[in-house]
Amino acid sequence: MPLAAHADDDKYSLWQSTKDHMSNIWDKGDDAIYLSGVAHHGRGTYTKDKLDELNEHAWGLGYGKTLRNEKGNDESLYGFVIKDSHRHPQYMAGYAYEWVFPVAHTGLELGLGGTAMLMSRQDYFGGVPFPVPLPLASIGTKKAKVMFAYVPRLSSNKNNGDVLLIFGRIEM
Repeated sequence: MPLAAHADDDKYSLWQSTKDHMSNIWDKGDDAIYLSGVAHHGRGTYTKDKLDELNEHAWGLGYGKTLRNEKGNDESLYGFVIKDSHRHPQYMAGYAYEWVFPVAHTGLELGLGGTAMLMSRQDYFGGVPFPVPLPLASIGTKKAKVMFAYVPRLSSNKNNGDVLLIFGRIEM
């Protein structure tokens, strides 16, 4: 019986620790606006006909909070909506972590990390949100960055995956 009670405490403490961490980012992080504009589809992955019908102007807007943590890296919580490849709304909400590498005395920094989010698209699962982990990179200053998320090609099928989403984050 004591082992079962201890296991419940561990589950609660992990859940509570995660909630506390997310609350800290939200409470102490800087407000951030996200602006999207480009979804580049890999030219070797898509047929010419498919590329002609796809939207690569992924206009969108989002809001979030970004905290520069004690290690000098960025942690973000965000919500975002863009126009997907088929010109429908694509909703995303998630957490991002980026290791930040300052470029010697320039004020510029490079970032490399990942994001875990829930995404909702009309063409997948009938719009039901599903989890998506993606690699993330950035270049810019602490307050303004051009960011890149990559959707890899996960099968040998043509016309699927291999998309580079380019967007900006401006902290206020």
